[in-house]
Amino acid sequence: MSLARPKSPKPPTPRREEESIWDKFSTLGRKKKIKEVQEVEEEGKHAIDTPGAPVVPICPPEEYNLEENEERSMVETKSLESPKFKQLVTVLIEWINDELASHRIIVKDIVEDLYDGQVLHKLFEKLSGKKLDAPEVTQSAEGQRKKLRVVLDRVNQVLGISRNITPRWSVESIHSKNIVPILKLLVALVRHYRAPIRLPENVILEVVVVQKREGMLNPRRVTEEITQTYSDYGQRGERDAFDTLFDHAPDKLKIVKKSLETFVNKHLMKINLEVINLDEQFCDGVNLVLLMGLLEGYFVPLHEFHLTPRTNDQKIHNVAFAFELMNEAGLPKPKARPEDIVNLDLKSTLRVLYNLFTKYKHLN
Repeated sequence: MSLARPKSPKPPTPRREEESIWDKFSTLGRKKKIKEVQEVEEEGKHAIDTPGAPVVPICPPEEYNLEENEERSMVETKSLESPKFKQLVTVLIEWINDELASHRIIVKDIVEDLYDGQVLHKLFEKLSGKKLDAPEVTQSAEGQRKKLRVVLDRVNQVLGISRNITPRWSVESIHSKNIVPILKLLVALVRHYRAPIRLPENVILEVVVVQKREGMLNPRRVTEEITQTYSDYGQRGERDAFDTLFDHAPDKLKIVKKSLETFVNKHLMKINLEVINLDEQFCDGVNLVLLMGLLEGYFVPLHEFHLTPRTNDQKIHNVAFAFELMNEAGLPKPKARPEDIVNLDLKSTLRVLYNLFTKYKHLN
């Protein structure tokens, strides 16, 4: 059996279609040049669209497709990168996920997950304990806006925002994925429902608002305050003696509560009422309204308040009405909000009662 002779190696024939190393350098150079030209053309387009604009916010060209007099706002990058802003977003996301854990809802992006109203719908129902008359799932943009309208109308009602006051959020601003109104709405809910979280204070966002007028884009800068300086439960203001009592002197706090209890009962017992639990018996506002009438020596018309309130709104109305009576009597404006009293914030309740005690303690 003969063995096949090995073929002698042939020198490789250079392939014409392959580029030499110099050709590759030349190709890269051409691509880089083309990219530079495209960038210059894009910059020129922006310069033509916004003549004389000192600063044009960075965003895709499609973001500039505005109708006449239409506005669009964009948060500046430096604000989005600030530690306080990032902390605020993290705290709010964790809070929402804790509240909605039973619904197996997990929020990862505070804008993309909230703009359509689905999560806001569930969050408000969880916080308020009430069902909203809105569809569970909506796919169309119009359906999402309708859901948002139902949610925001109810939120505004609970927060006490009348129709004569323009709220800091709207259906369109949230549905257009504007992070500013979304954050303001969430902060308002946190404060109203006394969420057990601490928000970073003084979170400020620098926003560029672009409006199209006479075919040209006109940018302006706006400073948006998202959070302020708050005490423990979201109230604005400095610490006072009650903060100290709660934090460092629980024994003295018991004495203060007993003194206030004796004071209110001395007057309420004139109409056969007695308070045995300061923590809870002022949360519906009834005893507070009746007490003000007794202290000032007049009968409060029953049609002015709810004698047997059943809803939070009725309780808030009662407390707010009592605050009005205090104001008419020359008392300083309460540091607490009506919602604080209704939500069983003992510190706020004691502050209000102590104001009454200070003015009327010598009254028989």
